Amino acid sequence: MLNASELVLVAVTTLTTTAVVATLTFVLLRVLHRAGAAAKLAMVLSGAVISIAASTVAVALEMYLSGHDVIVLAWVIGISAVMSTAAAWLIARSAVRSSVATLVASTRRVGHGDVVEPSTTGLPELDAVSAELAESSQRLAEARAQVAELDNARTQLFAWISHDLRTPLAGMRAMAEAIEEGTAGDPDEYIRLIRAKIDTVTQMVGDLFELSRLQSGTLELHPEPVILLDLVSDAVSDVHAIASSRGIAIAQDGVDGHIIWADARELTRAIGNLLANGVRHAPDHSTILIRADTLENDQLILSVIDQGEGVTAENLGHMFDVGWRADASRTTHTGGAGLGLAIVRGIVEAHGGHVQARRTDEGFQLDLILPAAG
Repeated sequence: MLNASELVLVAVTTLTTTAVVATLTFVLLRVLHRAGAAAKLAMVLSGAVISIAASTVAVALEMYLSGHDVIVLAWVIGISAVMSTAAAWLIARSAVRSSVATLVASTRRVGHGDVVEPSTTGLPELDAVSAELAESSQRLAEARAQVAELDNARTQLFAWISHDLRTPLAGMRAMAEAIEEGTAGDPDEYIRLIRAKIDTVTQMVGDLFELSRLQSGTLELHPEPVILLDLVSDAVSDVHAIASSRGIAIAQDGVDGHIIWADARELTRAIGNLLANGVRHAPDHSTILIRADTLENDQLILSVIDQGEGVTAENLGHMFDVGWRADASRTTHTGGAGLGLAIVRGIVEAHGGHVQARRTDEGFQLDLILPAAG
């Protein structure tokens, strides 16, 4: 039975030996900091084994064992330590090499644009890295798809803009040459048509500038409390002449009595674009309804409902995309570059709201959902 002093001696000897071996192991790891994971793991395991072996031999010497017993004990511990360290190094090297090789292969595939699945290595830490890598590959694939879609949309937009600018410019050139050569039957009418085409080109350029500000985030809003009826009235006045020429009436329901926090100029433009779109596609002698409702979360929904054919169900989610012209029923003889609804979405989203398109029993409906007034 060990007495108190002997227990203290064993504890001090063990702590001292362990501290010395741990310090040497730490220094070795710092010196060989470029070594592989398997080698570092083997160093740590070796340090633990050597610490146990050294502590055991030191305590044995202090216990005044015979020289023969100490030698036998040293040989047993030494052989066991060497074999244990070698086995640990081989096992660690095999496990780490296999796991790391799998991660390297997955990383290389991600670099080539592939989507990888998480792998099971048996090591929780590496499994977590593999799962994160798989998730990152999925996000990268989605990002690449979005970039490709945006690039395709930008290419189509350039083609549409070039076409839509070339048409009025060619007409203006032909009429200007006719006036210059004296072959114009009615020069005043030619001048009026040239001015109309200039207005069309000017509006297209203005739409492009507005869209660039929205997409670049440089649009500065100046929100203030505004009366919704005033905004709607201003937008209606802009399209009244065109609507009246086709016998289209514009009615309102529930618009009066709402005050919203918004940039009056920009939101009027958004409402005007919705009305222009409705007038463009509504049948002659029909009615366009502008309706305002308050949702349960105090959001305001402003709807423009026309009696046109609308678009197909698969195109409802693309109507507010830049340059969208997928449905022939809503693009025939419309002119423009497909920017009006894209500008609507940009303005509404800049106000913290969103847009949507849907078919209802009342007709084809475009909605502006705006946040509650500040």
